[in-house]
Amino acid sequence: MSDSVKKYYEAIEDRWYSSSTAGEIVKDSIVEEVKDIMDTRSQKGIKEYGTTLADNPDGFWRWVNELQEELIDAVLYLQKMKKTK
Repeated sequence: MSDSVKKYYEAIEDRWYSSSTAGEIVKDSIVEEVKDIMDTRSQKGIKEYGTTLADNPDGFWRWVNELQEELIDAVLYLQKMKKTK
């Protein structure tokens, strides 16, 4: 692995974890909560659709449409939240 590639991966790792003085990796509880939510959601999707996201054969434009629908939903949720505050 070249030095620049190694440095890239080290930089990514440093963004997610901080080191204590003893060199022990300290995990961020917020990141861990989100990872748990993602794991749960993944298992639900595998049960519902019978495949993993990685193995799903749907094409590029299907994913573009899925993302567009999710973003539209997010905007609607934001508008609702603004109205209820």
